[in-house]
Amino acid sequence: MLADWESSSFRMAEEVNLPPQRWYVPPIDSTLCESLMDALGCDRPLAEIYLRRGLTTPALVQGFLEPETLDLPSPSTVFADLDLAVELLRQAIARGESITICGDYDADGMTSTALLLRALRHLGATIDYTIPSRMHEGYGINERIVRECHQRGVKIILTVDNGIAAVQPIALARELGLIVIVTDHHDIPAQLPPAHAILNPKLVDPDSPYHSLAGVGMAYILALSLAQRLEKLCGLVRPLRELCTLGTIADLAPLVGVNRRWVKQGLQTIPTSSLVGVQALMEVSNSLPQTNTALKPSAVGFRLGPRINAIGRIGDPQTVIELLTTDDPATAATLAATCEQTNRTRQELCAAIEAEAIAHLEARGVDPVTEWVLVLVQPNWHHGVIGIVASRLVERYGVPVFIGTYETQTTIRGSARSIPEFNVFASLEATKSLLLKYGGHKAAGGFTLLAEHLDEWRDRLRAFAKTCLKKEHLRPLVTIDAELHFSQLNWEFYEQVERLQPFGSENPQPVFCSRRVTVVSQSTMGKHGEHLKLTLQQGNSPPMKAKAWRWGQVLPLPSPIDIAYTLVTNTWNGETHLELELQGVQRSGATHLEWQCPEPPTHQPPHWQPLSENWLSHLSGVVLMYGYERPLIPSETTTATIQYDRPRCRCQQLILWSLPPSWTHLRWLLAIAQPQTVHVGSRIPRILPEPELIAAIQTAILNTANITTVNLLALSQDYWIAPCTLVAVLRHLGYACEGFAPTLSIAEELGRLQRWYRLQAIHLAQLCGG
Repeated sequence: MLADWESSSFRMAEEVNLPPQRWYVPPIDSTLCESLMDALGCDRPLAEIYLRRGLTTPALVQGFLEPETLDLPSPSTVFADLDLAVELLRQAIARGESITICGDYDADGMTSTALLLRALRHLGATIDYTIPSRMHEGYGINERIVRECHQRGVKIILTVDNGIAAVQPIALARELGLIVIVTDHHDIPAQLPPAHAILNPKLVDPDSPYHSLAGVGMAYILALSLAQRLEKLCGLVRPLRELCTLGTIADLAPLVGVNRRWVKQGLQTIPTSSLVGVQALMEVSNSLPQTNTALKPSAVGFRLGPRINAIGRIGDPQTVIELLTTDDPATAATLAATCEQTNRTRQELCAAIEAEAIAHLEARGVDPVTEWVLVLVQPNWHHGVIGIVASRLVERYGVPVFIGTYETQTTIRGSARSIPEFNVFASLEATKSLLLKYGGHKAAGGFTLLAEHLDEWRDRLRAFAKTCLKKEHLRPLVTIDAELHFSQLNWEFYEQVERLQPFGSENPQPVFCSRRVTVVSQSTMGKHGEHLKLTLQQGNSPPMKAKAWRWGQVLPLPSPIDIAYTLVTNTWNGETHLELELQGVQRSGATHLEWQCPEPPTHQPPHWQPLSENWLSHLSGVVLMYGYERPLIPSETTTATIQYDRPRCRCQQLILWSLPPSWTHLRWLLAIAQPQTVHVGSRIPRILPEPELIAAIQTAILNTANITTVNLLALSQDYWIAPCTLVAVLRHLGYACEGFAPTLSIAEELGRLQRWYRLQAIHLAQLCGG
């Protein structure tokens, strides 16, 4: 009967042309909610919003609403290489040595480059920058850039928003005698590059307020730390913070921790910015607030950010970097106009490709639910914008989307976007035998494959999707923060919600639900009737105006309906009104099943247990085997998918035949594999006695052409010793190892290492908070 009811409700939704959606209300503790209401003196909807953001105590709520009151640790105590990076730059400036910033072509990379360029010029550096070609080279520092820097006599390469995985280019730079400082925020690979200093928030404690920094935030810390060291901080903080704000929002970095603090401060000063480029960009995008108030993240995310990003996608990144570093108003106006025109071209390209994609799907009669994933490939689609189109198609159809275009006559290059339950990177890993290149993370990715493999690849993606998705997942997800009655929609409540600003990644604008709402009037708006404007009423409460963007095709809506919406304001003829912006709509009485939709999966701490004698018979799903002398499992003895040593996607089980050489390495394994269960074995690696270890490492170094090219991480792994143990040996051999933390004697480090290897599952669970 349940299945019949659900099927009939879907038929009913189709008859009235409602967008297919699933609504989800994350559960909360009612007792905790009542307690928070009493402590804060707030209404239930507000307490529910706090709890659904993990703000479970009045102190946490206050710290979130007033981030400037929180005590932050000094960055130099958090980032181990920060002082070394500052000193290397200070020496280069003092000697007049040439420094080159290697940036990136997205909003984060361009604002990071502009921020450091402006800062280092202010501090007297001989500085320039370079950006790789999006279309011909792809992301990050490469060997071409390194060789050109060497030929120009550059002494320091400073990467921003890239470099953490660039092992070979940075090894080449070291070989050529260049100093390399990496600032990045992307995930940590198994092998770190041999840079002189590495600044990356992913290397710090996940609970640190600095862990969520974007690349521009990491550049901001380095710039201010150097300026403070040179005693030239005056006049630099505000403009750099504004650039940091632009990049952080445009990169969709989580608005928590220091990001929330700095973005909130930056939004207050951007409207009166001294940066002529920012002022020019606000003018062409009509982003200036009507009153002398703080800018909202939406103004950056939907107005400034797209104009910056459009340049990186289909223009020349130099345009944005020069715009954000010039002090000439006329130059700024010209460059801002270029950004505006480029963004219009980008919008036209996106609209055209989206329309072609939809027409192609409709002409083929494609049902996304039966397809499981959408794979669309057409010639002459611009690679720089197809990722945006993929996101729009996910929003429209609620299924993972892989969209590509022909890079050559025989190769396809594309982008992917996803839904919460589908891991893009894992899907690319599962089909990698058909791919030439791929990369990404859970929500998005990129790929290149031969055109002749397209059909087979589509079939494999569909098969992969069936292993992790259910039919009910294949509808757009709307997450509800609280249920409201229209009688509660007043200015006082709106102002309380606005205190949660700035909204963005990991702090989305709250979405509310109201039931049995009458549609008083409805009509289309927009040049092509692509949007809806409505008048809605609930009971005897005053009617509310509402808009629904990109919903023109669902006219007319039935009545009554249940609606999901955000609160917005609209000023017209000098009067400001509270309005609704619809995020979802369903026929009243047909939504209770949707409200029981299971929560999108989130990573939970793993369950730790000793490795049992019959462990082999209990393997299932994807399993990662790691450890000293770990066995190789014959495929015929298990139905599980086995990975070895390095995780390539999320795993259900992690078998630790022995512990890795260090706590940092273990945390990396856990972060990438995200296992549900960790089985801890008792094997202890054989570590050479102190004299033999010293001799072995000395021989390994002597066999290396240049000490600067020694891969410390690989050397540490070869001998199953922790990095601190290796550094202790190197210092014993006379190498200074500047920038590394103090170490104990070799004997003491070896003793500590032996104690580490003897830790059992219960101890590791305590260390990891499990």
